[in-house]
Amino acid sequence: MEPVRLSKRMAEMGLCSRREADSYIEQGWVKVNGSVAVLGQKVVTGDDIQLDKKMTQAQERRVTILINKPMGYVSGQAEMGYLPAAALITPDNHWEEDKSGLRFSRDHMKGLAPAGRLDIDSVGLLVLTQDGRVAKELIGENSDVEKEYLVRVEGELSDEGLRLLNHGLSLDGKALIPAKVWWQNDDQLRFILKEGKKRQIRRMCEAVGLHVVGLKRIRIGKVMLGDLPTGKWRYLAADEQFS
Repeated sequence: MEPVRLSKRMAEMGLCSRREADSYIEQGWVKVNGSVAVLGQKVVTGDDIQLDKKMTQAQERRVTILINKPMGYVSGQAEMGYLPAAALITPDNHWEEDKSGLRFSRDHMKGLAPAGRLDIDSVGLLVLTQDGRVAKELIGENSDVEKEYLVRVEGELSDEGLRLLNHGLSLDGKALIPAKVWWQNDDQLRFILKEGKKRQIRRMCEAVGLHVVGLKRIRIGKVMLGDLPTGKWRYLAADEQFS
């Protein structure tokens, strides 16, 4: 196997993101075959990669936050006069039934970034994290974590249209990964996707003659939105995992 950058190998091993790996290497927290690694170093299959306890401790201090995003907030940076969902992360908005045992700290806002998007006119479960491993798991190139949505629609949907929603549509010239779509009730569909192209569900529905009038994400992997109230947030508990 051709040599690859140590940071890339660490990311492939699920240890951290490539950016985090570079930071850990710079701090001297990574050894290869017993020697302290240097930034840009390359490794091959069989090389022994060892991690300092300080790296593990730094990762353990990183938090992941779940928000029940209301309409009118954007997932990432503020844009077009709209506030980012992170603006909701205040002590007053912390859900009182949070079972994580964590207390809010301003340090938890540092480096916090959305692991996936949720459109301004969509609501429900949004994940923000300091942990590159979580981001890679949810939005990495090879992520296959399911995202589940309730989608209220207007229009007529034929059996063929429903079949196409499950498998057969393309967006931006590329075939979509098979989805799971079925009627939840008379005017609401349930979608389970393993990808997240921009406004994907709305565009899929448009392709089969439907208009989306409401969209709510209720699950990411094994983590449910549950009873988290609109506009409130909580920490991902130590015993919770997305996959």
